[in-house]
Amino acid sequence: MRRMVHVGLNAHLLSRRAGYRTAGIHGYIWHTLAHLAAAAPPGWRLTALVGRDSPAAFPGVALRRARLDTEAPLRRILWEQALQPWALADFDLYHALAFVSPLWLRLPSVVTVYDLSFIHYPQVLPASRRLYLRLFTALSCRRARRVIAISHSTARDVAAAFGIPPARIDVAAPGYDASAYRPLPAAATAAFRARRGLPDRFWLFIGTLEPRKNLPALLEAYAALPPAERLPLVLAGGRGWGYDAIFAAAERLGLADWVQFPGFLPADELPFWYNSAETFIYPSVYEGFGLPALEAMACGTPVIVSDSASLPEVVGSAGLRVPPQETAAWTAALRRAGADAAWRAAAREAGLHQAARYDWDETARQTIASYQRALAGM
Repeated sequence: MRRMVHVGLNAHLLSRRAGYRTAGIHGYIWHTLAHLAAAAPPGWRLTALVGRDSPAAFPGVALRRARLDTEAPLRRILWEQALQPWALADFDLYHALAFVSPLWLRLPSVVTVYDLSFIHYPQVLPASRRLYLRLFTALSCRRARRVIAISHSTARDVAAAFGIPPARIDVAAPGYDASAYRPLPAAATAAFRARRGLPDRFWLFIGTLEPRKNLPALLEAYAALPPAERLPLVLAGGRGWGYDAIFAAAERLGLADWVQFPGFLPADELPFWYNSAETFIYPSVYEGFGLPALEAMACGTPVIVSDSASLPEVVGSAGLRVPPQETAAWTAALRRAGADAAWRAAAREAGLHQAARYDWDETARQTIASYQRALAGM
């Protein structure tokens, strides 16, 4: 007889505004829950633990709302660590969907880790949250039967940082919304460029403006190109931390007329931005996965990325991969992107093929497989 299993999934990190357009960790949790029931064996029960006011709803997944509003980090931590453990007795397995499980958890557990930026880039968080994540993520991973990482690079990082045997770590990479991120009709893209005042040809970066994105190094490489070989460069994204060095580099290098900073981009505009750009450029030195590169490829946009962290596995051989700190290599890559139409055509087709490997249904299947290993004591 098939064993009936009840899995509880801590999804308190979901934003109240969660939906398919929600980015980052919120988007990963949302899409995983949206596809998980279809991947589960018959008879399995899935219950998502969410905040009191969460609007979430997922097919085949029951919701258990907290009695507290857990939108604020401190209230969420209080709920997860002090109150939630008393309401888990009916579960066979607990999945911490973001880094940390309750210290007093008495169930077999699985924990998902997205990256270890709170270790490698500790300045991004207040000291209290940084110390909490560092201590409790390590404890959660060591106590869990299985750890899920969103890339092989993150899996290696978790193993090295916390001493977790690699055999206990599974990889469930994110997918993308193929209905949104796809090649768009030329007329629609041209109309968007006209509406936003964008040139016919430009290079694009999208991401939070912060040190790990390595943008001063990109600007140095860009400035080394003769003006006749440059395309306008758009560095789009909200300001994170340490962003003053980016604007200072643009000013120091005399690039005020060449570089645009449009700020944070609405999520529903992102496919138009990717489609409008001639090449997408992502020089980041550290990523848990690197979703913008995947989204750009899915839109048919050639990509140039740093040859570091998770980006090589996301892009594969579909784009140019450049050592992050080698300015001359970045200058050469930009020159090729601007002058070599044959490369751009080949990279477009290769990128579409590479992007098709990533699918939220597969994310859900890998997640269920991790549960099965955990339940089997593997």
